[in-house]
Amino acid sequence: MPIPAGTGLSRRSLLLRGAGLALAVYGSRLALPAFDAGIAKAAQPDRILVSIFLDGGLDAMSLLAPTGDPEYARLRPKLALRESGTLPFSEDERLRWNPAAEGIARLHDEGKVSVFPAISYSGPDQSHFTSRHFYEIGEVEVGSRTGWLGRYLDLVGDPDNPLQGLSMNRTLSPALATGTMPVASLSGTEGFGMSAGLGELVNTQLFDSFARLGELPADSPGMSQLRTTTRRTAKLRTELNGLGGFESPVPYPQQMMGRRLATLADYIDRGLPIRVATLSGSGGYDTHASQAGTLTRNIQQTSDAIFAFQRDLEARGLADRVLVQVWSEFGRRPQENASGGTDHGAAGCAMVIGTQAAGRMIGEFPGLARLDRLNNLRWTSDYRAMYCSLLEQWFGQDAAAIIPGAASFARPRLVKP
Repeated sequence: MPIPAGTGLSRRSLLLRGAGLALAVYGSRLALPAFDAGIAKAAQPDRILVSIFLDGGLDAMSLLAPTGDPEYARLRPKLALRESGTLPFSEDERLRWNPAAEGIARLHDEGKVSVFPAISYSGPDQSHFTSRHFYEIGEVEVGSRTGWLGRYLDLVGDPDNPLQGLSMNRTLSPALATGTMPVASLSGTEGFGMSAGLGELVNTQLFDSFARLGELPADSPGMSQLRTTTRRTAKLRTELNGLGGFESPVPYPQQMMGRRLATLADYIDRGLPIRVATLSGSGGYDTHASQAGTLTRNIQQTSDAIFAFQRDLEARGLADRVLVQVWSEFGRRPQENASGGTDHGAAGCAMVIGTQAAGRMIGEFPGLARLDRLNNLRWTSDYRAMYCSLLEQWFGQDAAAIIPGAASFARPRLVKP
């Protein structure tokens, strides 16, 4: 089992027990004053990438069902979706959207979704841990301690700005693991604050006194540093205190992924200097048994949250600056199992979503008449080619410095020229 990228990075909690939210900074000895100063001086990038991971191996043939392939019903006598209940996919008449993905299907109809119907890599590994590790580090060799997005931040990032890479989960996303630059993770979405665990009245008086103490004269370098840190702590508490209270211009589904994306849209709108953000889709996708109900619910919650996020960005005038990448570590086997589910497979589905997405299918659906030697769906596009295109076409960054062997991958057009 590979060690996840970022394991062993230093972790420093800066804002604790504040309205249910904690912020942890990884990969740096960043001090609170530097955090304050770094956020204040960092300009928000022109372009932001939001990477959404569907944990467990999404069954691509239940998201985009090959109802027009004659082998589909034979391989899935119980799980196959019926054409009459699905939504059209304009780029391949064999494929139909799961009705639970109506939000993504609408965005696709609007030309805002680029779909990879069969994405993987040569010699795909069916282990969750290994395949996920490959996707997170951007190569197919076990052992890298930095993620592909972390290496991007190492090249372009700011040593005083941990919000440049923001994991909207309780722990650091391995794809964001850096070698030199600070990145951050959030454990909640309800707002920033500080607490000494002494009750609201005492807390307020305690932290209000920080500002007064910070303004007192200092008679030594050490005392001057202490006064400055105290003053900036009080300033940071005041500046970030209101981040939890906002109203989105569009309704979001009332579930964790929806709340996280609503919070992220608000952070972007407030100008926080975020370059890359990561989060997980709703629910789990390791559907070995009783797949139909569980997968339908998870697809709908994830699709609804992504649709709301896109409409939110459009309402705020931010949509041209944000791309969403959706991925999973592998697809599922074409043939259903005896437990009403599907087992680990190979080629899966990925998407790039946004007003600046090229809006075209990348790689063809290979069909079910000829599977690979393990009876898995054959892959027609490489995930590293997707990364190279995102780095070069979206961020304007040479992929060769980030993705090993980048020169060997043809770049699909993912971003509008």
